[in-house]
Amino acid sequence: MYDLSLSPEQLEFRDTVRDFVENEVKPAALNPKRLEPFEKPLLTDVLLKASQMGLRALGLSEETGGAGADALTTCIVLEELAAGDVDIAAVLAETATLAPALFDRLMTGPQRARFLPKFMEDDRCHLAFAGRDPGAESGWSYHRPLAAASGGEPVAVKQGGDWVIDGALPMVPNATVAGLFVVQARTDPRKTGANGLSALLVPAGTPGLAVSGPHKATGEMIRWHHGAGAAVGFRGCRIPGDHLLGKEGQSVLAAEAERARAVTALAAVNLGVARAAYDAAVDYSKIRRQGGRHIIGHQAIGGKLADCAIRLELARNMIWKAAWALDSEAGGGSRPDLPLHVVARVYTAQAAHEVTLLAAECFGAMGVMRDMPLQKHVHDAMVFLHSDDADDAAKLAIAEAVAGYQRPLAA
Repeated sequence: MYDLSLSPEQLEFRDTVRDFVENEVKPAALNPKRLEPFEKPLLTDVLLKASQMGLRALGLSEETGGAGADALTTCIVLEELAAGDVDIAAVLAETATLAPALFDRLMTGPQRARFLPKFMEDDRCHLAFAGRDPGAESGWSYHRPLAAASGGEPVAVKQGGDWVIDGALPMVPNATVAGLFVVQARTDPRKTGANGLSALLVPAGTPGLAVSGPHKATGEMIRWHHGAGAAVGFRGCRIPGDHLLGKEGQSVLAAEAERARAVTALAAVNLGVARAAYDAAVDYSKIRRQGGRHIIGHQAIGGKLADCAIRLELARNMIWKAAWALDSEAGGGSRPDLPLHVVARVYTAQAAHEVTLLAAECFGAMGVMRDMPLQKHVHDAMVFLHSDDADDAAKLAIAEAVAGYQRPLAA
């Protein structure tokens, strides 16, 4: 049953993380000296503290040592983290959604015995998915078969009993902090699209695996990603044959169900950015006086804050509904036949961008000052707005669901 009431456990998760954000994350993330430069390094000490709280293993089952949080609880936690710092939230979102997929659902028993202890024992060990989404450009071929293009992903061939990986990816989330990579490589060159892709487990430090330094701002350029992303290259990277995840030629992480969890989690991170901007605007409006009274009593400011509140509530409700759909087995017409994770992601990106701009207007000229947080919130929301899973092309997946269109698979 769809219910917007949070359980006592979910409220405890939310309040614990909210206190952590107020006491540990915000003082470091919103320090004026950190806000002024274009380049904002990852707060590794804060990330470590968050990991020590168990947030890396948030979604892992209790049997494997995690908290057993469902998709909704994960979204609640990620919103709170992102209200403090978007990069911390982005790193943990990647790890927290990959961990249950790998250790609870996809790994074999021997693989779990090999990799899980290392993950649980090292709070600095994060997870990274190194692969190209075969459907990332599908929106541009609306109501047409999926393009048979390939070649953007690494290639893996069998040599003896091992896999040897070659290739490069220009951007892999969590690359600079990952202890374990899941590499989606083409193992059957005769096939295209998602067919012929395999998922391979590659520990950090494997010979032939090279991670570049984190992408940095250059001159007046601001980096257009969140978290700890970097380019990753493979040159004769050899791993044992039993590091194959699932079946050869059928990458388990290319499935829409796994992607839906990651997309919904990112929507929650995006929401946290918008809420941070809104909270800052409300607090400022209560202390800034103009015309003999605090500006929160001015009609124009009240209208902007009301518009922000409406958009935030609608976005949160959509995210929670998408998370509920992931957690629930309900069917029989009880929910719309739409990709709710796409709806949540697209709407939240648009709403968050609008909220951050409205919040900045409440600050007037101070909203664009480099040592104030609003300019950062606007930038962070715009990054989400222009990502592949939230741009205008992403909407076409919803349109195709409305029309009942199903793309033919590439050969």
